[in-house]
Amino acid sequence: MPAATLEAGVQPVLETPRLILRPFELSDASAVQRLAGAREIAAMTRTIPHPYPDGAAEEWIRKHGPAFERGTHVTFAVTRRNGAEVVGAAGLAIDRTHERAELGYWIGVPYWNRGYATEAARRIIAYGFSDLGLNRIFATHLPRNTASGRVMQKAGMRFEGVLRQHIRKWGVFEDVAVYGILAEEYRDR
Repeated sequence: MPAATLEAGVQPVLETPRLILRPFELSDASAVQRLAGAREIAAMTRTIPHPYPDGAAEEWIRKHGPAFERGTHVTFAVTRRNGAEVVGAAGLAIDRTHERAELGYWIGVPYWNRGYATEAARRIIAYGFSDLGLNRIFATHLPRNTASGRVMQKAGMRFEGVLRQHIRKWGVFEDVAVYGILAEEYRDR
């Protein structure tokens, strides 16, 4: 039954005390390009390019609806409750075969150090377990991105290990730290 939540085709809006997590709209593309296009963001993520090409944000946003309908991804615009502006993105890449998902997020540089990533991550983890019926949620970060590791810890995830030279970012092989949380651990908190 929880899988139907994703397959119904209507992505929910999630709320926290300070944030609204909503589906992206094409009108958000300029904010995505500006925020995600910062070198500091691209340098700490696996897939965000730098420089961020024109049209890439629109293409990325257009993929969200179909991916949600297929049940493979749910991506949220992270917005402040007291203003409509996009401050970042967060979501889950879902693997129904194994009832798990990978949590991913980025917050624009002007909004760093305000706890938005942790607040969004906690809410999305709750959604993944409560609404989607997942068994496991995991996330990864580059070890040099210690702030992302702290977000994962504050969101209740446990450090599970390091995948050595697991990705190649800008021509350099990089380690990836892995964090995870199980449904039973989430319920027992």
